[in-house]
Amino acid sequence: MDRLRAANPPSSDLFAGALLWGVQMLAAAMLGLYLRNGLETSRLAEVAALYFLGGLLSWPFALPVARFCAFNRPPEARFAAFFVTLTAATILMTAFLFAMEYRIFYSRWHAPFGSIAWAFQFVFTGISAVYQFLVIGLRLFLPLGLACLVVSSYHLAKRMR
Repeated sequence: MDRLRAANPPSSDLFAGALLWGVQMLAAAMLGLYLRNGLETSRLAEVAALYFLGGLLSWPFALPVARFCAFNRPPEARFAAFFVTLTAATILMTAFLFAMEYRIFYSRWHAPFGSIAWAFQFVFTGISAVYQFLVIGLRLFLPLGLACLVVSSYHLAKRMR
């Protein structure tokens, strides 16, 4: 029961943390894009929105899970719990949002909703979008995203005793 209570973060940590994490992931993506091609892209606003929302929407899932896993553990284990959970949640949420955008674009060529063909198209479009994100989009989190992840995980591990 104590572990479940500890997993429930204060609402200020949830909302302020989500906003801050979203801004950090936005900054990481913009720096990554700048280092790779000097921000030369016709879709800068969409990329910025994707990474910001990926960070913003992943935080409310990651924080309670990490706090649950970190409860009553030594500092190294708390750090690891926050590090792994934030990494997985941020990548998964950003990849999911990318896949949904990808799906919206390709939906005009797909079969009618609810058909067997539509189901296959939906699944395989999503899988290919996630794969494309992992190959191309994951690099934009580096190098700043990794630094933000280490600092944030350290801070969260120190705060939770």
